[in-house]
Amino acid sequence: MVYKYKGEDYLLHLVDTPGHVDFRAEVSRSYASCGGAILLVDASQGVQAQTVANFFLAFAQGLHLIPIINKVDLPSADVSRALEQIKTSFELDVENAVLVSAKTGLNVEAVLPAVIEKIPAPVGDAAKPLRLLLVDSWYSTYKGVILLVRIFDGTIKAGDQITSFATGLKYFVGEVGIMYPDQTPQKSLRAGQLGYIYFNPGMKRSQEAKVGDTYTTVGSEFLVEALPGFEEPKSMVFVAAYPVDQGDYGHLEDSINQIVLNDRSVTLQKEYSEALGAGWRLGFLGTLHCSVFEDRLRQEHGASIIITPPTVPFKVVWSNGKEEIVRNPAEFPDGDIVRARVAELQEPYVSVTITMPEEYLGKVIELCEGNRGEQTELQFFTATQVILKYDLPLAQLVDDFFGKLKGVSKGYASLDYEEAEFRRSNIVKLQLLVNKIPVDAVSRVVHTSQAERLGRQWVTKFKGHVDRQMFEVVIQATAGKRIVARETLKPFRKDVLQKLHASDLSRRRKLLEKQKEGRKKLRAVGNIAIDQKAFQGFLAK
Repeated sequence: MVYKYKGEDYLLHLVDTPGHVDFRAEVSRSYASCGGAILLVDASQGVQAQTVANFFLAFAQGLHLIPIINKVDLPSADVSRALEQIKTSFELDVENAVLVSAKTGLNVEAVLPAVIEKIPAPVGDAAKPLRLLLVDSWYSTYKGVILLVRIFDGTIKAGDQITSFATGLKYFVGEVGIMYPDQTPQKSLRAGQLGYIYFNPGMKRSQEAKVGDTYTTVGSEFLVEALPGFEEPKSMVFVAAYPVDQGDYGHLEDSINQIVLNDRSVTLQKEYSEALGAGWRLGFLGTLHCSVFEDRLRQEHGASIIITPPTVPFKVVWSNGKEEIVRNPAEFPDGDIVRARVAELQEPYVSVTITMPEEYLGKVIELCEGNRGEQTELQFFTATQVILKYDLPLAQLVDDFFGKLKGVSKGYASLDYEEAEFRRSNIVKLQLLVNKIPVDAVSRVVHTSQAERLGRQWVTKFKGHVDRQMFEVVIQATAGKRIVARETLKPFRKDVLQKLHASDLSRRRKLLEKQKEGRKKLRAVGNIAIDQKAFQGFLAK
């Protein structure tokens, strides 16, 4: 936008960032494109875990920060507490903090003047070879992938040929421009500016546009150094998705591909289940990312899908020293293979930061300890607010840990996490067997301390969704070689004694024994038929 201040026009490039931890890589790339940031704190809630995490990301990038307190009009607003938290937690000067209410418009006009006065103009040399940072991208049906870029050095215009440092691919620039607020074409973009570019011929695959990548003109690759901090997005949560009706497979495939066009961080792999048919294994940055993707499939595309519970990757260290990341629980080694060929099993841990009022500290610690957490830090940053840090297994975090945290803290706790490391763990594959045959769609890697409890839950829940058969159905949960839970579904039984009235006991026993023999024969040749609705009901949240 162009903003007039004290008689001069200023061109401001404003970048909005997602606040959730799942999109940390996108947030850090957005920060890299900026010269400063607005630190927005809710006057009624105070500093939250996400505020702390995003502050340190911005601080590491060397950004100039402007504290702004919002919602000062609310009856529950405590402005002095919010300012004190900012001062003690971040050591920022709060004398010039802007107090606003976006709802009523109070003091909103003071925000942009504060930005102009406190955040310096971008630096860069237009005479140097081109060096630009890819901040974001989206897909256009007519133009292909459109890139949002920050120019650090040099100038770019239509007709230039540029190359990517990450992929090595070359493109001819078709158009450049700025977002004002929609795409407004310009003759060129020069050092310090942030704008959009697309190519001619267009970039067809959104996977080629890697956020954080550096581009330069062809021939300048050895004159320009790549901008630091680029890393590929890593999927940390995996689910399997199947159509409810296999006849809808084509429609669901088109729907998934359309969403993936604008979301390059989703990993996609086809897989097949004996129980649920053809489907996909999808990888996401986190549980919120997964939930948003699922909601878009259902609401925007009208898809009817079965989604398995989220799982995380595990590391297998083999006896010969080779390491392997296992993303699908069905491929996790179990039983004799673990004893004979596996040296060590590891699971991912994350560093979790939780902020909450002091009165909920006991319940939150109890929740973290119950989820195999290890406390690393406990800090009071005001008299009533606590920052609690734990190392938690990622598998526990994706198992609705956030929902449980909101429950024990009545919604007052906030959570942020960052990836830590793989650690040695006593984990095992939990499987569901129906008449001794594994159900491939229902398997999960769990800690041995939780295997029995989860196994009992599984067999009880699955029994409630399976129809009775003409013969006995045995439902078991196994952890490795050990059966940890069992339920038996009794067969339909004809009353063979119905016609007998005054007969002797031996006659009754003979008929019952004959019926039992028939049941054995039927069980030996019978093949259990489980309706797909049973799996839908079992996998439903």
